[in-house]
Amino acid sequence: MVELKTDSSIDAMHAAGQFVARALTAVREAAGVGVSLLELDEVAREVLREAGATSPFLGYRPSFAPTPFPAVICASVNDAIVHGIPTAYRLRDGDLLSVDCGAELDGWAGDSALTFTVGTPRPADLRLIETAERALAAGIDAAVVGNRIGDIAYAIGSVCRAAGYGIPDGFGGHGIGRRMHEDPGVPNEGRPGRGMKLRHGMALAIEPMLVASGRDDYHAAADGWTLKTNDGSRAAHAEHTVAITDSGPRILTAR
Repeated sequence: MVELKTDSSIDAMHAAGQFVARALTAVREAAGVGVSLLELDEVAREVLREAGATSPFLGYRPSFAPTPFPAVICASVNDAIVHGIPTAYRLRDGDLLSVDCGAELDGWAGDSALTFTVGTPRPADLRLIETAERALAAGIDAAVVGNRIGDIAYAIGSVCRAAGYGIPDGFGGHGIGRRMHEDPGVPNEGRPGRGMKLRHGMALAIEPMLVASGRDDYHAAADGWTLKTNDGSRAAHAEHTVAITDSGPRILTAR
């Protein structure tokens, strides 16, 4: 079931989303060669603590997970697509890092992600990141009243495929509100004009995931959480929480 949010509820989600944005900005500023993923997780924890917010990631355990998630960010390096667990790994020059973060404040959730390079960037990585951001922007542009979920999926998928990138099978965005994951699902590829019609008050986490090699397959790492490309190619992830409104899409996690 999809819960339509009131305008005041959307404002409350925006408040939560702004702390997600602050946490991601702080993590990006703290990231550098020699910094560990655990240290970046602590940076995000401090932002949430200061805000009086909690993490929907910490302790989260969906049916596929062997253990509860132990951190407030997902930190996915190089060939990790999503769900990377922060470890003592220290970032190296040229690493590609995707960071996903959520927050819950006053009963409402926000969720966002970004990908960036550490140290000296590879041109191929910059192109991958730019395409992920373009795909996200295209999905958001399609998130208007009267369109359908398929229109968002088609917009994202068209950008990714035109650039020659893969789209991990079965993963995409989701509804969001009082919980981090709600209905409906938001695929990263699909046919326009299909799926649920978008209405004022819907809130969606739109999140393209791209694989540099053009392949769609992946596997779970030994930790049971991290999804990695099968061929070792690099991946990027971009995400915003977006409210569907009569005046157009409202990005609740804008940085």
